[in-house]
Amino acid sequence: MNFITAKDLSNKLYNKEISSYEVTKMTFDRINNSKLNSYITTCEDLALNSAKEADKKFSENSAEITPLTGIPVMVKDNISTKNIKTTAASKILQGYVPPFDATVVKELKNAGAVILGKGNMDEFAMGSSNETSAFGPVLNPWNNKKVPGGSSGGAASAVAAGECYLALGSDTGGSIRQPASLCGVVGMKPTYGLVSRYGLIAFGSSLDQIGPIARSVEDCGNLLNIIAKQDSKDSTSVTSPYENFTEDINKDIKNMNLAVPKEYITENIDPSVKNNFMESLSVLNDLGANIEEISLPLTEYALAVYYILAPSEASANLSRFDGVKYGMGTKNAKNSTEYMKEVRGTGFGEEVKRRILIGTYALSSGYYDAYYKKAQQVRTLIINEFNESFKKYDALVTPTSPIVAFDLESKSNDPLSMYMSDICTIPANIAGLPAISIPSGMSNNLPIGLQFIGPQFGDKKIIQIASNFEKATQWNTLNPSNND
Repeated sequence: MNFITAKDLSNKLYNKEISSYEVTKMTFDRINNSKLNSYITTCEDLALNSAKEADKKFSENSAEITPLTGIPVMVKDNISTKNIKTTAASKILQGYVPPFDATVVKELKNAGAVILGKGNMDEFAMGSSNETSAFGPVLNPWNNKKVPGGSSGGAASAVAAGECYLALGSDTGGSIRQPASLCGVVGMKPTYGLVSRYGLIAFGSSLDQIGPIARSVEDCGNLLNIIAKQDSKDSTSVTSPYENFTEDINKDIKNMNLAVPKEYITENIDPSVKNNFMESLSVLNDLGANIEEISLPLTEYALAVYYILAPSEASANLSRFDGVKYGMGTKNAKNSTEYMKEVRGTGFGEEVKRRILIGTYALSSGYYDAYYKKAQQVRTLIINEFNESFKKYDALVTPTSPIVAFDLESKSNDPLSMYMSDICTIPANIAGLPAISIPSGMSNNLPIGLQFIGPQFGDKKIIQIASNFEKATQWNTLNPSNND
């Protein structure tokens, strides 16, 4: 029961084969006996009350029933939840309880979802391994000595381990897709602006996007259908028509044109990942897709562009955390300058400080033109390059991560090596494109992920392609056994 899809669970709830209360209780039993550290905060009483409300709707055959009614869901801890602690996995926000819900959380509640608690993550979403959390690292359910990926490591680990059925993560440079790949689940970054960011604690405002993590592509699409809405509270929320993202999920992909950018298959790619990728291309070919290799030469600059733009935006966004209005404070300071030094010096972790310093330097007088302005110019060129490719191709297909899950602490002292983990995912954020990662195989009992990148507002198309691959391979039906 813990490993069925949200859709299958929804059918069981609708047919009254089981109650949401029973499922929620069962899920908390699993969470409370877990060693994965996937949650920062759980809210069992609130969740069980929500489950009772969902059961009432089912008993009355209410017209308000949705695919999410009664489904236990985790929310990443950088997404605001009213009356539930929200820390972004940082000491500086200890004890902060928001007075409002993020728009996506309101949509979850309106749909009848059961919110279990807040997912562990890299501090302020800065990391690729979930080791920068002030609440300790999350473990990979396939191998507890490995990282789950980051920054949405808690969400991906929990979905994989049966500690929730769906999760909301955020993706700034791969923070949904990379952990989804390393944990063997499905994770999607929607088109920038498709999902409201109101209530998301900002890291890189022009890059951040909230998205779903699930056990199947259809579950991802159903969750996206709930949260993808225009929102007047978010100035970057798009007004373009919203679609039913799962309506083409059963259509085949015969004669679709897929492109493989050769720059994504670098010398740093793990041989097992490369072999799996080639096998995955064969599956897509058998499904009737036309596959061609192309070149996106500007891809090699994407990592450098990201690590100028994202820290620059972070240095501005994180300036609001001063210990005065909310979160951590101190009684040791003699004046406001000392107060700020003490709070920010002890409240922020090392990786967050590193990125604030990088960003502040890139924005400083005398360096702005050389770094930030230049990175924005190259970003425009990368966007144009992607747009040109989508004039001919329906989607791009790449590995999600060049490597499988790596050992805990193995990259902690090598930031550049850690940053390289996101080499395949970062370009989609720079261009604001939709991208989805799905399980595509295993290497030494560790999952491998396959990524599809679509044009802006091509979300429905990549869900269709990914679903075809998923049904042909069934890799998403495998589950870790460490915690059973």
